[in-house]
Amino acid sequence: MAEKKSGIDQALIRDLANILNDTDLTEIEVEQEDLRIRVSRAGTPQYVQAPIAAPAGYAVPAAAAAAPAAAAPAGKTRNPDHVISAPMVGTVYLAPAPGSAAFIQVGSVVKEGQTLLIIEAMKTMNQIPAPKSGTVTEILVQDGRPVEYGEALVVVE
Repeated sequence: MAEKKSGIDQALIRDLANILNDTDLTEIEVEQEDLRIRVSRAGTPQYVQAPIAAPAGYAVPAAAAAAPAAAAPAGKTRNPDHVISAPMVGTVYLAPAPGSAAFIQVGSVVKEGQTLLIIEAMKTMNQIPAPKSGTVTEILVQDGRPVEYGEALVVVE
């Protein structure tokens, strides 16, 4: 066992860093026997995320409650100028009210300032506007799911 502790597997660290870049994760940690490695992006806030309940009267679809947030397909890169990120930690809602139509869908043409979605933070509904006009090519979050600060939400090209 002493042979394993002679050095850190730099290839493993590079692989973990590549996984962070490929999947838009902010942190990844692996543990094997007595070795534990955590790789995170610079400036990532450190906190424990607990499940957040939807506001009263807002039904979360069962599929959204059971499935993890959508991740980018392996090998797919996005132009960072087209990605709209979460400006805060909270719960994302794609519609203005329960049972209402979503603000946007893939293929929607949006104008600068148009509401894309809502993030609830501390019982306050914050509208997230489009920073530019364009076409929605991807929606990267699911309705009623928690999001982190800086997490990719929508791609508008």
